[in-house]
Amino acid sequence: MGTDDRVRAVYPGSFDPFTPGHLDVVDRARGIFDEVVVLVAVNGDKHPDADEKKRAAAVRAVLPPDWTTVTVAAWRGLTAAYCRDHDAAVIVRGVRNTSDIQAESRLAAMNESLGVATVFLPARPELAAVSSTVARAARR
Repeated sequence: MGTDDRVRAVYPGSFDPFTPGHLDVVDRARGIFDEVVVLVAVNGDKHPDADEKKRAAAVRAVLPPDWTTVTVAAWRGLTAAYCRDHDAAVIVRGVRNTSDIQAESRLAAMNESLGVATVFLPARPELAAVSSTVARAARR
């Protein structure tokens, strides 16, 4: 945490594409934390249609202009390293179901061991069925 006691949270993901569920998580996170960084990351297990810089630009394009406490950054590397380098105290993760919770809990434990806490925000029921995989398939 910074000397001004503002809490910066990081919401990482591949965001290929950025869905209404992602937007909802950002909106709720900005109500909890002073600043939210949407971290468009590279995941070696995923093969997005666009590179992280193009995906970051796409995310910026859909964020409402009055969300002045939300920024977007492209990143290659561990999320915990970004958090350390950019004075972020918390990682925010959206979870849709028990499978997400199990997978995210493992990541949260690793990030906790690296000094960064994780907060889970459950998906709203009406948005839980939409994943980036489903959204990608729908646009093809």
